Amino acid sequence: MSKPTCEESLAQIYLFLDGELDEGTRASIELHLEHCSPCVAAFGLEMELRALVSRCCREPVPRELRERIAAALEEMGRTAASEDGD
Repeated sequence: MSKPTCEESLAQIYLFLDGELDEGTRASIELHLEHCSPCVAAFGLEMELRALVSRCCREPVPRELRERIAAALEEMGRTAASEDGD
């Protein structure tokens, strides 16, 4: 397992924080963070920002907006499926 560079680690910061990386990639970034204070600071700032947004953005989403988003996602899925069939 090779240790990623700062650039490689920071490019995947959101995937790392969201738990969307495979185990090997996550482990290599954790290894990098053990030895890189600037990256630890960047990751920490992103985590704090997410926590702040989460605390402050608690308003319920209007039903109409949820329906529009769901319809748009459905349409995107249909479009992608039809393009894959070409």
